[in-house]
Amino acid sequence: MFRIYCIISILLLSFSVQSQILTKKRNHFSEADSLRGSLRPERISYDVKKYDLKVKVEPGKKYISGVNRMDFIVKENTNRIQVDLFENMNLDSVVYQKNQMDFDRKFNAVFINFKEELKASDKLKNIRFYFSGYPIVAERAPWDGGFVFDKDKNGNHFIATAVQGVGASLWFPNKDHPADEPDEVTVTIINPSNLIGVSNGRLTNTEKLIDGFTAYTWEVKNPINNYNISVNIADYAHFSDQFDDLDLDYYVLSYNLEKAKKQFQQVKPMLACFEEKFGAYAFYEDGYKLIETPYLGMEHQSAVAYGNGYKNGYLGRDLSNTGVGLKWDFIIIHESAHEWFGNSISSSDIADMWIHESFTTYAESVYVECQFGYDDAVKYLNGLRPLIANDSPIQGVYGVHNEGSSDMYYKGANMLHTIRSVVNNDELWWETLKEFHLNFQYQTIDKKQVINFFNEKLDMNLSSVFEHYITLAEIPTLEYRIAKNNELLLRWKSPITDFQMPIDYFIKSDKHRTMISSDQWTNTNLKVKKNKDLNFDTTSFYIKTKRVSQ
Repeated sequence: MFRIYCIISILLLSFSVQSQILTKKRNHFSEADSLRGSLRPERISYDVKKYDLKVKVEPGKKYISGVNRMDFIVKENTNRIQVDLFENMNLDSVVYQKNQMDFDRKFNAVFINFKEELKASDKLKNIRFYFSGYPIVAERAPWDGGFVFDKDKNGNHFIATAVQGVGASLWFPNKDHPADEPDEVTVTIINPSNLIGVSNGRLTNTEKLIDGFTAYTWEVKNPINNYNISVNIADYAHFSDQFDDLDLDYYVLSYNLEKAKKQFQQVKPMLACFEEKFGAYAFYEDGYKLIETPYLGMEHQSAVAYGNGYKNGYLGRDLSNTGVGLKWDFIIIHESAHEWFGNSISSSDIADMWIHESFTTYAESVYVECQFGYDDAVKYLNGLRPLIANDSPIQGVYGVHNEGSSDMYYKGANMLHTIRSVVNNDELWWETLKEFHLNFQYQTIDKKQVINFFNEKLDMNLSSVFEHYITLAEIPTLEYRIAKNNELLLRWKSPITDFQMPIDYFIKSDKHRTMISSDQWTNTNLKVKKNKDLNFDTTSFYIKTKRVSQ
């Protein structure tokens, strides 16, 4: 944590960009954490294929009720499976083949007991979980998870969900582990008829009910993170557009319609940039939506939550303090970039949530480069560095539902910029990023898979570089000394075994590149007569430098 009061505002601003919960102290975990975060036999024994979720929202009571119908395939013989639902929510019953199922609860875990053993390859359809209760209300969404029950300026209910980090089991029963995504989802929102209910995917049915409520049914045809499944209810106005063959739909508060039509013009150039650099948008079947929400934003797949006030920057501010961040709408660009990194490619444990946030924050600079040029992109990335604490690793602890530090955003982005500089071949770099997305789209992956892919595609051993930035709090320090004969010697200070990375530097106006390791001094065979003649490229490489005497 920062200890100087004059920069507390910077710290708060940094944390406010997080779309995650704050992490616990490392290594202080409970049985509840293990039940929530581990791939126990009761979880790995089955693979979810589909959710058919129906939820009724009663705004005045802040009460919800519904049923989640789950289809799954058995992977290993079992007679007991785990689903998840927060303790404060009621699991009213579990029904399969017209029979009430026995279940027991421990913390937020629910264990379903089958009378007969399920066999590998068995396909179970329509096991129904009936639930009800008062879901946790988020006090400061999206940074603390929950339902948001708000009102617009006309006094109409304005409702949304935001549960990244805390988990979708906050409000409905599901297998709440990121390693298993349903292949498809149907969501039916039942809400007062004077409002519109919007979720992920495409609207397939609207049914007015007799009790003053209307049911809106949405279908998602692609794998989706549980936390991305969303409920949005408001007095929405709808308008649409087209990007090539991709349907663009926008749901905004009725009185913000004209503002939205102007601000959302940034969507098409964003999509063009990201498709060029990262590959095709992965969810054409489900379309692309921006949905106005009573909180800042969230990357809900094919239903991106937007609450940035129709302003450029981050609520009208520039996170980088360079001026570059005011040229574009932070939430449109950042949350939409998650469609590639976080939604299409997802981490299989939230300990690797940096895969979502590092690549997405880096994508902000990619958009800047597409629109305004490389120099502005570098200026933006360097402008974010004061927001990096470097006090805790960006990788969390596996198996206990633990995220790494918030440095996964800005530090992670600068790590990727550093690796681009190491590669020193932009054609290969962009080709690699595109193949990374196309190779892993619709999959859940981990750190090892990321590193192995980049090593193989780039034909470079970047393992020590990734490991240092991901698993350590401190960034690499380049130590240098000038020998008595004025020769320049360099080495890296890193606890990572055989840490190796090149560095670009200037002696007067001459540029040099040298591969440096951590195990010994490297003599550059170059002479430096005055310290002021030596400059290291710390804009392209996110490092510290230190002169030592010997």
